[in-house]
Amino acid sequence: MKYIGKEMSRVDGVAKVTGRAKYAAEFKVNNPAYAFIVQSTIASGTIKSIDVSEAEKLTGVLKVLTHRNALKVEEESRQFRALQSDKILFCGQPVALVVADSFEQARYGANLVKVEYEAETPSTDFAKADKVTSRGPAPRGNPQEAFENSAVKVEAEYSIPIEHHSPMEPHAATAFWEGEKLTIFDKSQGVFGVRGHLARSFGIPAENINVISLFVGGAFGSSLNTNYYPFLTALAAKEVGRPVKLNYTRRQMFTGHGYRPYTMQKVSVGAGLDGKLVSIIHEATTNSSTYEDFTESTSRFGRTLYECPNYDSPYFLVKTDLPTPTWMRAPGAVSGAFAIESAIDELAYELKIDPVELRLINYAEKDPESGRPFSSKALKECFKVGADRFGWAKRKFAPRSMKDGNWLVGWGTAVGTWGAFQAPANAKIRLNADGTVYVGSGTTDIGPGTYTVITIIAAEALGTDPSKIKFELGDTRLPQAPSQGGSITTASVGSAVFGAAGEVRRQLLGYVSGKEGTPLFGAKFEDTELVDGTLRLKGDVAKAMSISEVMKAGGVQLVEVGYESKPSAERQKYTTMAHGAQFVEVKVDENLGIIKVTRVVEATACGRIINPKTSHSQEMGGIVWGIGMALQEATEVDHRYGKMMTTNLADYHVPVNADVHYVETDFVEEKDEIVNELGIKGMGELCLVGIPAAIANAVFHATGRRVRDLPITPDKIL
Repeated sequence: MKYIGKEMSRVDGVAKVTGRAKYAAEFKVNNPAYAFIVQSTIASGTIKSIDVSEAEKLTGVLKVLTHRNALKVEEESRQFRALQSDKILFCGQPVALVVADSFEQARYGANLVKVEYEAETPSTDFAKADKVTSRGPAPRGNPQEAFENSAVKVEAEYSIPIEHHSPMEPHAATAFWEGEKLTIFDKSQGVFGVRGHLARSFGIPAENINVISLFVGGAFGSSLNTNYYPFLTALAAKEVGRPVKLNYTRRQMFTGHGYRPYTMQKVSVGAGLDGKLVSIIHEATTNSSTYEDFTESTSRFGRTLYECPNYDSPYFLVKTDLPTPTWMRAPGAVSGAFAIESAIDELAYELKIDPVELRLINYAEKDPESGRPFSSKALKECFKVGADRFGWAKRKFAPRSMKDGNWLVGWGTAVGTWGAFQAPANAKIRLNADGTVYVGSGTTDIGPGTYTVITIIAAEALGTDPSKIKFELGDTRLPQAPSQGGSITTASVGSAVFGAAGEVRRQLLGYVSGKEGTPLFGAKFEDTELVDGTLRLKGDVAKAMSISEVMKAGGVQLVEVGYESKPSAERQKYTTMAHGAQFVEVKVDENLGIIKVTRVVEATACGRIINPKTSHSQEMGGIVWGIGMALQEATEVDHRYGKMMTTNLADYHVPVNADVHYVETDFVEEKDEIVNELGIKGMGELCLVGIPAAIANAVFHATGRRVRDLPITPDKIL
């Protein structure tokens, strides 16, 4: 391979660091107005009165929208839509939108809006809420009876607080109308989803709307759902007859796009004295809003991971007067892994078996849930590579047995897994006679390097230098492609581009294979390749023609094709998963409760690596996120008022440079011809999944104190 598997710097890197890359609020439009959201101060009740007169008198204010004068959406949906009624569903709900000539005037005008409420007592305390919904697949075997008869048992409860995405770019949109046609620049992970939402909202054809999202400054789930602000922005632009920009403040980020739900889990694990698992009962409960049911696959995490004949994964939902949660990096999986992988570690100490050895004892060679084989699974190799790199063999088994001066040292491990998904995707390629290439697909890039990896795939398949390729994304005028979420983008869009490149080669060959006297006369498609700007027979450089020669023979100046890729039928015969093993060292000052994550080694098996440079960045980002989840992140709620309190980056703690020490990421590449033609599995979620559990296990090894409630803060150590 000439480009796939080789390190390549981001093709959009210079644009990002020089400011040429434009984000949703940065696009220049003529004579923009600015909108600012007025938020409710109660969590439950109704609006008794709303006085906008002072705001409307303010110089520069163009319009104040409330539930009394905003467009009412006719679509039947439980999804929250702003300014539709006087009902208050959560604290921070938009109750008015002030539109003005400047951002400062709009924000000041928002402070002049007076709202009186008929308040009701909010219900936001998870511990006091009733379980209202139960979901989950049928039990495997007889888990309860098997657990009761197990020789060794572990029962424990684990909790994870509400956590918030805190991307660098706040959510924003810029919208303008030209007659009945709408253009909107939005911070989105899926432009086609936003287009459909707005088409239904305004009752106009989707073709009349163009949604653009060229660059996204971080998202990881916070922009997968269509949030309420694109509709507000477009509505404001329609009302004032000029372009409108709307930008969340940092505080508004905490109520404007969802969060990782509060999660309570109870795990019961039974095993024999030989360490073989007999039963796992993994119960999970998460919160949602009163108006929408948001669920995750939290309790299903381990069903395909370990060989265990009896398994149950009940799932419950509680309704709270909070905004609806949403997907947050590795949704369900990282939460479920924290509980299961902690419980497996606890079982290892009950059995006095090394935690890695216990996992290998229960290694599943095929999917225990379906009985199907894995398309590929190199988890054993991950354990070997990771353990060797980390030096796991030097670990002393007993807690509190390793020290570094005044610091207690702990080593922990865990497993991560994530589905290797693929969705239908479309792409188009235009190859010009001069060898330059245009590639387009309507996916998005939230930061993992999609611009770069798709360029690499196109360069490899078309046999041309990456510098000659221009790849465009994030625009509904492009061929339809899935949202960027669930770690599916490279597998899905990459397969579409690879397929389109094949069709380009097929067309080129058609121009010359039937012409006597050409080097490729009579050549078959499967025997040809595009290499270094030529179409040639595989392994025979003498039988080659330049692209310009081929096009001249065909009498064309360019070749343009569209292609749709879909998951193959063969995939259905297999379970397609990616796996990884994490090894973590922590140092704990037991007098002060300070915890440092001093070393992390992560070995990952996720198929074929397209660009090691951006892939390692993805892995490191997941590790940093895991440090935050394990040790720092928590959204505090004042249940008296149903209000989220830690709504800024001073109170909501995330890792900084001083929190991140030695990080090593290693890939165990798999040759997987089942998962897709390119052998790609997603890694964006996988790299986070086992990290919080591994950190918690390392803290136990260091201190002998098992902390089951995240985050692990100094007070819980003391």
